[in-house]
Amino acid sequence: MADIENELIPTVVVDGVDIVYRVNGTGAGKGSATAALNRMLRKGQAEKAAGVRKVHAVKNVSFVAYKGEAIGLIGTNGSGKSTLLKAVAGLLPVENGRIYTDGQPSLLGVNAALMNDLTGERNVYLGGLAMGMSREQVRDRYQEIVDFSGINEKGDFITLPMRTYSSGMAARLRFSIAAAKDHDVLLIDEALATGDRSFQKRSEDRIRELRKHAGTVFLVSHSNKSIRDTCDRVLWLERGELRMDGPTEEVLAAYEDFTGGPDKDRAKPQPPVAA
Repeated sequence: MADIENELIPTVVVDGVDIVYRVNGTGAGKGSATAALNRMLRKGQAEKAAGVRKVHAVKNVSFVAYKGEAIGLIGTNGSGKSTLLKAVAGLLPVENGRIYTDGQPSLLGVNAALMNDLTGERNVYLGGLAMGMSREQVRDRYQEIVDFSGINEKGDFITLPMRTYSSGMAARLRFSIAAAKDHDVLLIDEALATGDRSFQKRSEDRIRELRKHAGTVFLVSHSNKSIRDTCDRVLWLERGELRMDGPTEEVLAAYEDFTGGPDKDRAKPQPPVAA
């Protein structure tokens, strides 16, 4: 868990949070567009008339994260892990409950948004500036970012447009840019699944450094090994509900028993999420 000196300093408080997606129906066979619009405008009848289906992605989730922790988020596909991260980052509204953060959460790949038509070099500067770094700070850390990403190991790719990169190269560059700055709360979604083992090891080492100099790191991953190597606490979300919250080995053991083995992404078949 967190160091004793840090364990009483909360960085993220999630209190009874519900997140609901609304999926619009096509309205096929329901008449003209004008008629559909009239139905939508009727007071209290908009969602029903438009064929809106509600998907309850996160259900009454509560937890407190503390400074110095690295917290893994696990769960089978569609369990609400990435949705919860986006809400903590302030990118999704909550239906009920509250999310409080101490400092600015940074969702990997959002604050370092890259542009395909620009070179990797230009994107390093753009991403660094987007995260609040000065031009001098980006310039000082530029070579470190490029070396960390490893995208130049087989050629001078940093001078080529991003559209020429593989998805793995682009993901590694995004992580490298985001990891160049200390964050109050860093939210990472599947970043360690990209690249070879050497890059994954560098990423895990960098996350440990971020924990010392920043606040809290959250990691969503389907790789139990990455979770074990990086996190000291795990939140297990299943079908939108927080099923377990505790030490890494304890939670992963229960999760692997549920899924039938380590690094299994699917549990036993379950009925679809109710609308």
